[in-house]
Amino acid sequence: MPEKIDFSKVSFLIVDKSPPTARLIRDILHVLGVTAIRIADTVERARKMLRRDPVDVIITEHHLGEESGLALIEWVRTAPDSLDRMTPIIMLTANSEEDYVVRARDIGVTEFLAKPFNVEGLYRRLVAVIARPRAFVNADGYFGPDRRRRQVPYTGPDRRRSDD
Repeated sequence: MPEKIDFSKVSFLIVDKSPPTARLIRDILHVLGVTAIRIADTVERARKMLRRDPVDVIITEHHLGEESGLALIEWVRTAPDSLDRMTPIIMLTANSEEDYVVRARDIGVTEFLAKPFNVEGLYRRLVAVIARPRAFVNADGYFGPDRRRRQVPYTGPDRRRSDD
């Protein structure tokens, strides 16, 4: 694994309706040194937990029953009763179709992890959100992590008016 991160002071919320998957993620986090882990099996339970006590990172599955992980992400990013709109959110999903990924990105997901996943894949996403957090953008119609993955210089025409 590339970077060594101290996860002992990082708190997590795992949101997954599958107890075996939630336990697997919890066990991986324990091996990485995490001690503050909460688990919710629905979006509503996750909201209740986050209203009482925010966490440092949310790991959520897309398919959660009545409401999807996308509803949770949207709530975290936009709801007045969300205590920390800038919480990093890692989305677990077996659905990696482009339109779905774009939709989740546009709602404000921080990182994706495709299922089936391995320890190294989860670790890389954790390092990305903890050691290299992305800047947040607050613009009309969007609040969330900067969607640009790389900085590319502008190569188009200069359209600014001179200061004459």
